Amino acid sequence: MTTASRFAVADSAGDPDAEIWFAEPPGFTAVPLDALLPPADSTAADALRTAFEPILRAAPDETVRQEFVARCAQVQQLLGALREAGTVHCSIGLHRDDVDERGEGAGGAPLLSFLTVSWRTTAVSPRAVTAARAVGHLDGQAPIEYVELPCGPATFGETVRVADAGSGLPRMPLVQFHAHVPHPDCRRLAVLTLSTTAVERREQYRAILRRIAFLVSFDSPLDLGSRLSPL
Repeated sequence: MTTASRFAVADSAGDPDAEIWFAEPPGFTAVPLDALLPPADSTAADALRTAFEPILRAAPDETVRQEFVARCAQVQQLLGALREAGTVHCSIGLHRDDVDERGEGAGGAPLLSFLTVSWRTTAVSPRAVTAARAVGHLDGQAPIEYVELPCGPATFGETVRVADAGSGLPRMPLVQFHAHVPHPDCRRLAVLTLSTTAVERREQYRAILRRIAFLVSFDSPLDLGSRLSPL
């Protein structure tokens, strides 16, 4: 997996209500939460229906059309649950596995991942204490690391999960990497989570999340007139 050392400034960087800034490596596509979860009977809801109309008209029959509608409803349900849990950003990562273990030189299969940025309310305490508490529940065998990021103290941790039998979900291992970054107000914790089923590439994904976390800022880089630079 390779990434370039270039940055593009998204429109959201200038959002006056933004409270956290970060940069994603190439290969990640943001999921438009607001556009996909508009309030009922709003202009945004009308825009979403208008966007879907050509797709629905192109469906070969009513069965396919209804299946598409049902899939969209499932996506909205999932995104709604993430938002209720404090998620303010999510992106889908798609990279090609460039570790050619077969020696055929053809490159590997596509690798999928999912990145979320969420807020958690915490008890008022020093930021270093909050960061340490965030990983206190992890298994003693799980990798844990305390670091000082440019924006302040943080902890990194990771877990491997497998869906319960009978859940209807594939029972393949899912590795999740977490970065816990307390806000300077000492009342909130930003949690960056990168999830993937490509467990064999965990070191590469661990490095990706670490790179994203090192570029987190609670002060707008645009207001400060600073420039993002690669690690």
